[in-house]
Amino acid sequence: MPEVKAELDQLMRTFMGAFTNTHGARPNLEAVREVFVPQAMIVNNAGAEPVIDDLDAFITPREKILTDGTLTEFSEWEVSERTEVWGSVAHRFSEYAKSGYRDGVRFEGAGRKTTQFIRTPAGWRMSSMAWDDL
Repeated sequence: MPEVKAELDQLMRTFMGAFTNTHGARPNLEAVREVFVPQAMIVNNAGAEPVIDDLDAFITPREKILTDGTLTEFSEWEVSERTEVWGSVAHRFSEYAKSGYRDGVRFEGAGRKTTQFIRTPAGWRMSSMAWDDL
């Protein structure tokens, strides 16, 4: 089981790191496609109503703001997590933090993510994610 946990840890690190544009780094949003199954659902539940996206709808606006100067020096990282694995499915509940500049104004934030994983012939992949910011 430690090897499964290590694989899930790496998937989460890859996902969180995909958005980083600190110190002139270019975000790698194609990595999001690599860690999720193609049919994944990603839910932002931080507002009054959930925003439910497929991969394209999730990636496209983030790629724009991370590369057009809207969101700079951005990074997001996992602070703590609890992962449960049962056969070929797994669930992870994460606390995360983030910081950067939006339209030139410094911000810091935090929230919680719930991520579901499935074992596929290509290895473990994320099948869904939902989050809420604090």
